[in-house]
Amino acid sequence: MDKKQEWKQYLYVILGSALFAASVNLLIVPVSLYSAGIVGIAQILRTLLAPFLPFDSQFDVAGIINMMLNIPLFFLAYRSISRNFFFKTILSIVVQTLVMSLVMIPRQPILEDVLASCLIGGILSGFGIGLTLRASGCCGGTDIIGFYLSKKNFPITVGQLAIVINIGVFSVCAILFNVQTAIYSIIYMVVMYSVCDHIHYQNINMTAMIFTKNIDVQYAIMHETGRGVTYWKGAGAYTDEETLILVCAINKYEENQLKKIIYTLDEHAFVIFSEGMSISGNFEKRL
Repeated sequence: MDKKQEWKQYLYVILGSALFAASVNLLIVPVSLYSAGIVGIAQILRTLLAPFLPFDSQFDVAGIINMMLNIPLFFLAYRSISRNFFFKTILSIVVQTLVMSLVMIPRQPILEDVLASCLIGGILSGFGIGLTLRASGCCGGTDIIGFYLSKKNFPITVGQLAIVINIGVFSVCAILFNVQTAIYSIIYMVVMYSVCDHIHYQNINMTAMIFTKNIDVQYAIMHETGRGVTYWKGAGAYTDEETLILVCAINKYEENQLKKIIYTLDEHAFVIFSEGMSISGNFEKRL
């Protein structure tokens, strides 16, 4: 990846994390709702500790608690996933902490209707998280654990793990506060993750079938992406000219990089992309 593209990804992480945190402070907290995952746990702890804290009610200490809860997970990201993922996750959590601490919670809700706050807040939060994931980072919390388990081929997806943890979070909300708070918080979570899934494509696998006469294409793909390539020789039925048929498995994030490699070496190459299939065997899941 070139420097320009790398800096662009870090910018997406900053923008996405800031949008997520700001939407929580401006739209979700004022109507006494709770987010999902580690952020939700941090908000519950903040509510329980609020009577004992010497802070103005407009200052949300949940961002600092969220940072503290994520510290053990940073080591997991650094040691077991990838350093690039680790640095982007650190950046995301730092931005979240700053925004949650600096963006004051409105004394009066911006939107009086709780459902409207759920929907608008969910859309903005989901867009922010999706943007961060699209930049090969994450907003910390349960995503780190989920990505780690996914990379280790553990039989649970990031989404399934989030559901299990969030059942616990919202059950606590229902017990400590009221059922209505839990229900609206669940609506917020569903909207948020639905939008997030439409923005990012972290776990979408693809295969590319490439028809080219340039043998250097296969070497360039292996060298620049680190992906394996299988090839065989074929011939065009119309021209009867010999051609190479290459097959490579990638994830959705690598599609544009692969196209650039191919068409730099062979502008007449013919490529067929297929996405969403299951891939088993020695396929590295990259984050």
